[in-house]
Amino acid sequence: MAFIGAIVARTRANGLFREVVSTGPHSQVVVMSIPPGGEIGEEVHDTIDQVLVIVDGEADTIIEGVPTPIGAGDLIQVPAGTRHNVVNRGSRDLRLYTVYAPPGHAPGTVHQTREEAEADEADHAPVEVG
Repeated sequence: MAFIGAIVARTRANGLFREVVSTGPHSQVVVMSIPPGGEIGEEVHDTIDQVLVIVDGEADTIIEGVPTPIGAGDLIQVPAGTRHNVVNRGSRDLRLYTVYAPPGHAPGTVHQTREEAEADEADHAPVEVG
């Protein structure tokens, strides 16, 4: 099913660590909220490209160990196989949306916190959507 919506408004309103908004056969849209001092967590997606767009807040993106300051309006494109992380360096929640290609989470996935996301073993494998 196609997704049409105000993604910036939805991202700003989101208070969850991760919420899958839309999943297609070749890509997926996810909104995220990272608390001050929090992070996505260092990761490598071997077969998934990821695009992250910062809507609100200040952070560092760390790509292959190199930190770069980022903020509202910045986009980070992470090719498959690249080690990356996003760390909230601001005093308020970091709000972002991300696109995985192909999908990286089961459709409808919701994680309240990073700890909940890390504990969800079923969510750690690439997802095939048909």
